[in-house]
Amino acid sequence: MSCIQFQKNRPLDFIGLGRLCIDLNANEIHRPMEETMTFTKYVGGSPANISIALARLGMQVGFIGRVSDDAHGRFIVQYLKKLNINTDNIIVDQSGSVTGLAFTEIKSPTDCSILMYRDNVADLKLEPGDVSESYVRQAKALLISGTALAQSPSREAVFTAIEHAHKHGVIVFFDLDYRPYTWTSREETGMYYKQAAEKSDVLIGGREEFDLIEALEGSLQQDDAATARQWFDHRAQVVVVKRGGDGSTAFTSQGDRYEGSVFPAEVVKTFGAGDSFAGAFIYGMMQGWSLDKCQQFGSASASIVVSSHSCSDAMPTLQQIEDRIARYVQQGI
Repeated sequence: MSCIQFQKNRPLDFIGLGRLCIDLNANEIHRPMEETMTFTKYVGGSPANISIALARLGMQVGFIGRVSDDAHGRFIVQYLKKLNINTDNIIVDQSGSVTGLAFTEIKSPTDCSILMYRDNVADLKLEPGDVSESYVRQAKALLISGTALAQSPSREAVFTAIEHAHKHGVIVFFDLDYRPYTWTSREETGMYYKQAAEKSDVLIGGREEFDLIEALEGSLQQDDAATARQWFDHRAQVVVVKRGGDGSTAFTSQGDRYEGSVFPAEVVKTFGAGDSFAGAFIYGMMQGWSLDKCQQFGSASASIVVSSHSCSDAMPTLQQIEDRIARYVQQGI
């Protein structure tokens, strides 16, 4: 069983907070960006993708954020509503902000890159007063991400949401989601990541993201178990270290360790794997599954998404993930 107990009888299972943007994925793949002429539009942003993943798995999901007062902002809200994601706490920003854009380059299954436009974006205009305590207390879990910590007033909104969550017994998930282009200095990054990590119940991040925080703190571990122990000295109960194609390792504050494998996939692009893994992993935790089963579920979900052109549109259903697991279990993989 999962080592974390979630509150029962709440109208929302999960609330995401932070980045709502647009992904523009290259249609002419296997060529550089400068030779790409057309793109397909999808809803993007790590917290948005994870929230979408949970909604597709049948969870009751809400979101806290700001969108621009334009067609892109309306597209995002309409998309979430179609998935029955509660948008009551998504605010239309009136400051003249824009929607963040992510142009993706897919040169090969292993050579992918993202060109981001993040100046004056609506999601970083989220204010502490936008975060409704009554909304947060309706949920079992809250997801924060590193991107929302990059600027004020968004970072203060994150800590406001964390305070509400602690007050009402809402489990806090922290997806590290480090994006260097949104930060002004490495020292600033380390300071706010450390504060958020110390206040979170579950930490999910890549090895390189944990290395960044530790290096800035002068305690570079580069060892998954040592990294987990560092955060268990604070509030964390579970730490998940992702290593891309090498799988993941999940640790509990009780001293348990679980190694996760990777499912075979016909890879189209590499991005989206982390978000799909996180969404399915969190789903498993909220079902009370053991962490090794959560990792298997997350890995199967990731293998589906990297085989697809999109991220948000490709987030799989429960049946799709179960079918993927059954297929490879039968083959002895």
